[in-house]
Amino acid sequence: MIQPNLKSHSRPVLRDRFRRAGLPAWRADQVLSWIYGRGVEDLHEMTDLPATLRDELAANWSVRALETERVQISRDGTRKFVLRAPDGATVEAVLIPEERRNTLCVSTQVGCPLACSFCATGALGFTRNLSAGEIIDQVLRAREALDQGETLTNIVYMGMGEPLLNWPAVAESIRILTDPKTLAMAPRRITVSTSGIVPRIRPLLELGPVNLAISLHATTDAVRDELVPLNRRYPLDELLGALRSDDLISRKRPVFFEYTLMQGINDSLDDARRLPRLLRGIPSKLNLIPMNPHADSPIQPPSRAVCDAFAAAAHAGGLRITLRRNRGGDIDAACGQLAARGAGAGAGRGIRIPLSAEA
Repeated sequence: MIQPNLKSHSRPVLRDRFRRAGLPAWRADQVLSWIYGRGVEDLHEMTDLPATLRDELAANWSVRALETERVQISRDGTRKFVLRAPDGATVEAVLIPEERRNTLCVSTQVGCPLACSFCATGALGFTRNLSAGEIIDQVLRAREALDQGETLTNIVYMGMGEPLLNWPAVAESIRILTDPKTLAMAPRRITVSTSGIVPRIRPLLELGPVNLAISLHATTDAVRDELVPLNRRYPLDELLGALRSDDLISRKRPVFFEYTLMQGINDSLDDARRLPRLLRGIPSKLNLIPMNPHADSPIQPPSRAVCDAFAAAAHAGGLRITLRRNRGGDIDAACGQLAARGAGAGAGRGIRIPLSAEA
């Protein structure tokens, strides 16, 4: 029997679980203080708990959800963590150091069911969802690897998987990250990226002032149907219409659109000129990402000149734009490259789950 994990529950939920088990609710606060405040994951080392309670908790709960199998370091300083769960499932998280921030890109699923044609993770197929504890453990394993004095400043849900197809665990992990008595992260330092699971966008926005990122990648349904098959379920008019009408989106809380530039597919000046018209009425920022090549796709990035011309044309139409640079490409840690190659993450290749959020 698999024990429930203490990290899979936000503080109010864990307090309620303790209460229903006949334990004082404040004991949950003590346990969480040890885990998140002091980094202690051995229940027997939580010395302000009675020994009998420590034994009871150890018999009924697990603490550590993921183990670090290996860490790869890019020449640009990016670190990729290959993490393994007790059932053998493997996921990856990527730590991106910058001058004033340390951003961790976390995964939400083992593999991904969306099969986007340019993404290495999509080529794996889908194995299973991660628990909230497994999402949180990516943060804790990365935190352990930081140098003294360093902190994680930003979390992005942009790793393996589609976050909004694992909504309950993603929502609970955000509650844990932002609770002042656990990890105390500011919601505005958290970004959740989705390919467009329309019914779950509003619940995400209602969770708090976290950032919403939309993986767009095309300016027409015909092209997006091929690049992002989910578009056949939630086409551009439906997706962008929902964003345009949502009162929680504003210039102070814009949508971040991600657009991967692919040679000869979506990198024309016509595409660049369509983007401002397509996004009109949505407070937004556009992140342009040159395609990161990988073995699972023949698609290549455009030349730097083409990327610059695309950015200039879209900017001339009134869009706020960032042209992102590749980070961690030499260790397959860049956007679209996460595939846990050789680590067994693709054991579920070919498994399908419903793409509708109502399923």
